Order: sequence, then C-alpha cells, then structure tokens
Amino acid sequence: MAKVSVIIPVYNVEKYLERCLESLVNQTLKDIEIICVNDGSTDNSLKILEEFAKKDERIKIFNQENKGQSAARNLGIEYANGEYIGYVDSDDWIYMDFYEKLYNAAVKYDADIAAADFVRKNDKKHKIRLNLKSEEVYTKIEEKIEVCHAIKEGCIWNKIYRKNILENLKFVEGMYFEDGIYTLKALYNSNKLVTVVNTYYYYFVNSTSTVKKMNRKKLNDKIKCRQEMLCFIKEKNIEIPDGSFWAVKKAYKVLGRSYFTIMESIKSKKYLLFNAIPIWVAK
Repeated sequence: MAKVSVIIPVYNVEKYLERCLESLVNQTLKDIEIICVNDGSTDNSLKILEEFAKKDERIKIFNQENKGQSAARNLGIEYANGEYIGYVDSDDWIYMDFYEKLYNAAVKYDADIAAADFVRKNDKKHKIRLNLKSEEVYTKIEEKIEVCHAIKEGCIWNKIYRKNILENLKFVEGMYFEDGIYTLKALYNSNKLVTVVNTYYYYFVNSTSTVKKMNRKKLNDKIKCRQEMLCFIKEKNIEIPDGSFWAVKKAYKVLGRSYFTIMESIKSKKYLLFNAIPIWVAK
C-alpha cells in the first residue's frame, strides 16, 4: 500500500502537463502512486503521460472517453491503493516536499485530513490564499470550515484525505463547481484536520480552463452546488454565522436574464432586483 495515492484528471493539457508531472515524480515522499486518468485527450497529453510512465513505475495511466473531471476523479478513486488520497489538477504543481509534510503531519496527529496553503498563480502574479501560520489540529466542523475557507475556497487539492472517509463520497459527474460540496462533506466526515505550513500547492489560473469561461450550464451548476451546500449545512446543524453563506432559492427570469432573485442563508432571506439591488432582507 502506498502512503499517498495522487489522482490527476488529464484532458488536453500538453502545454502544462510536464510541469505538473515533474513536481510529482520529484516528491521527497517516494512512497506514492500517481494515478493519471486520461479523459479522452485529443492533443499530446497521453503521449506525455506514456513517456513519464516509462521512466517511473509509480505512474499508472487509465483511459476513458471524455466524461469530465468528476468522472475522471471517481475512476481514479476506484484504483487508488494509498492510505491517503490527494488530488492534483494537471495544469497545477506542488512543492517538492508537499506530500511528505502532509503525510507526516497526518500520521503524527492521527488526522483524517492534512491541509496545506495554496497559491493562486497566473502569468503575472501570485497570491497566497489561506495564510496558514502554524501547525494546528482542529476537531470541530465549524473550525475546519473556517481554517480551510471551505465556504469561499471549496478546493480539494491542497489536502490529503484518509481513504476510508471517502468511501461513500463521489464527485457529481457532469457538474462544474462540484469541489465545494465534496470538500464540505469530507471535512464533516473527518475526525481531525491538521494544518501544515511552509509548503504549497500552486493553482494555475489557466485562461483556457474549463471553469474559466462562464456559460448558462456552469452558472446553473454553481447555483445547484451552493444550494446543496446550504442544505447540508442546515441538515447537519453546522453553526456558521447567518449571512456568511448565501444560495439562490428562486430566480425569476425574462429572456434568460434574472430580474428578481430570492437568496437564502442559514436563517435569513434577501430579495434582489437584477441580481444586484437588495430590496429587502428578512429573518
């Protein structure tokens, strides 16, 4: 059994894939398996994967027809044999000691999740998102949500997860912005979360990314994801401040444009004109 199984969905990323794979094969934690799911790529991505796999037996390639990132991750989970699971997007990269530090901290504290900081990177600048200052252990779901910025930054890839807490969790296939509800449920399932400092996941803001350009499908998926997150928060009686998280309850449209929207929080509702002008807030 590997210490960490790293799952990478791959779709038409020939420009960035080598950088990603180099950061993985050179990890200071050697006992990892690198599960690459080729999601029907039509460029040279598969060729690059095969070239790396010839040099490193830890790389395992699985091919599927194009079904999207969620389906690729679900397939990767099926084949993962690691004690912990990590996720990396194929246009991102990580510090060389990333998985060693996360794994060692998880084992040290018997934590189901270890989380590091991440950097939002584009061609011109980078910004550290969580600004973690110390190695701390959290057991309350509200604390885990707060330290991970899980309401605002519902990302999965700056963490490792003990495999057994993911057994009943699947990514919703064919849906964008699915990371938010997945992360929230994983945090809820975990016994402890430990924060890990001085190592980073680099999230590359790719202008050709599948989630960069918004369309109606992506907007609807984002709304559905936030609705599901709010339902989960209420169902599990997670105590976050009212008004800190909003989801669309109902939107009235004319010619595809919302003219009146009802937003819902933990206890409150607010009513907006044209998605921007608040006309009433009720508790």
